[in-house]
Formats: sequence, structure tokens, C-alpha cells
Amino acid sequence: MSNIIEINDLKSPELSIFSMLTEAQMRNKLHPEQGIFLVESPKVIEVALATGYEPVAMLIENKFVDKQAKNIIEQCPTIPIYTADEHTLASITGYHLTKGMICAMRLPTIYKTMEEVCHSARRIVVMDDIANVTNEGAIFRSAAALGIDGVLLTRRCCTPLNRRTVRVSMGTVFQLPWAFIGDDINDWPTFGMAKLHEMGFKTVAMALSDDSVNINDPKLLAEKRLAIVMGTEGDGLPKTTIAACDYVARIPMQRNVDSLNVAAASAVAFWQLCN
Repeated sequence: MSNIIEINDLKSPELSIFSMLTEAQMRNKLHPEQGIFLVESPKVIEVALATGYEPVAMLIENKFVDKQAKNIIEQCPTIPIYTADEHTLASITGYHLTKGMICAMRLPTIYKTMEEVCHSARRIVVMDDIANVTNEGAIFRSAAALGIDGVLLTRRCCTPLNRRTVRVSMGTVFQLPWAFIGDDINDWPTFGMAKLHEMGFKTVAMALSDDSVNINDPKLLAEKRLAIVMGTEGDGLPKTTIAACDYVARIPMQRNVDSLNVAAASAVAFWQLCN
């Protein structure tokens, strides 16, 4: 039987995981086996549950308990389900919940390695210092939809299990294998590039450069294993990363537009290079 609890005390310590803890505190580096993260909206929670993530507790707008949330509640019969109206939940979290639902889930204690992500992959994306969580989530969603086999992130990227990244990705961060490159921010590009080449990948930097080729260049399309390297919004890829790549590619533009948002550019690149 589900443990549905009507919220009476907004300062209840049981609610602190939804209200008081920062993302870093929830990750709990001293005790990673106790770390949690937040998953927002019914559809994304469903994906997380289907891929094996362990729920800890939920906040649900009370009008959804017997409707949109019913199936999810039935899958989580032993965890506390806290309910209240929309404004009460927003006062706890500090934001209005997407589709009236958020779930605290247990963080993995073991993460995939770079080698595991790349093992059978034909096309991967490397996110180079993309710290904008919205862009990161959108890139994950496009990658999953358009044929990318895995995602690698440099150590300056935010964790894909950030609440907003998870929500924007529509849960594809749970479906697509990903890993951080190395253990230190300095492991990219030298160490990371060497590992990619060792595993048989060619690398293509998405950047505006005098020596860039069109994204539909036959040599690019013919590569058996290709890592598509995307840079941060605004500054783009560092010169050191561009210089270390095997190719530099550009998306043809019209009307004197010089570039696209990195999330939009990634979708174009994935469509062209994964087909």
C-alpha cells in the first residue's frame, strides 16, 4: 500500500531533500552511497524507474495523485509520497513543479567509464566545458533521438544528473550511456584525445575555422568511428581542442548568420553525421 502523506509542516526534516539541500550536498561526496538527485515530471520519472533508478521519496500535487501520478505511485509502494496543493509544493522547492511531480532518487555508486561508453559505439559526442544545464540536456535529447551512441563530458561540464539537465533531456540521460573524461579537468584534450584515437575514433571539432570542411564532407561521413566535439555557448571550442582534432567542420549558414546555439548546432551535426 502506498505511503501517501499529506504535508502539514513545511519545515519537516523529511522534506529537506526537496527544499534545503544544494545539488552538491545531495551528491554527498563523503558518503556517495547516500547521494540523491531529483527527477521532475511524470514522463521523466517513468523513464528513470524503467531504467533501474531507485526512488527515495516523492512530492506530488494532490490533484494528480489519482490521475497522472497513479501508475508511478503503484510502482513505488514503500517510499513516502508527500502531497499538497501546487502553491504549497512551490513554497517547499522554490519553483513550480513540472506536471506537479518530483522524485528524489538514489545516485548510482558506480558510473560508466570512457572505455565502456565507447566500446561498441560508432558515433559519440564530446561535450567540452558545457556548463549550461539547459544546453546539456538539449544535447542529450538530440543525441538520443538522432543516432548518437554515447556521450563523453569534460570535467568542467555539469553532471547530467542535475535536475534541470534531466528534465530538459526528457530522461534521455538515463537511456544514453555517458561518462566523464579522466579524473581531472586537465585530462582534456591531451589524455582524452589519445584515448579516443587509441579506440579507433577520429575527432571532428564543430567550429568556425579557415580550414574547416563542410559538415557533409564525404570523408567525415565515411569515418567508421567518429567523435563529434561540441564547445560551450558563446566562446565555442578552445584553440587547443580544435588543434588536437582530426577535422574541423562547419554548418553552412545563410543571411550572414555566423553560428547556431550549441544545442541547435548539435542536432544538425548529429542528423548529418549519423546517417
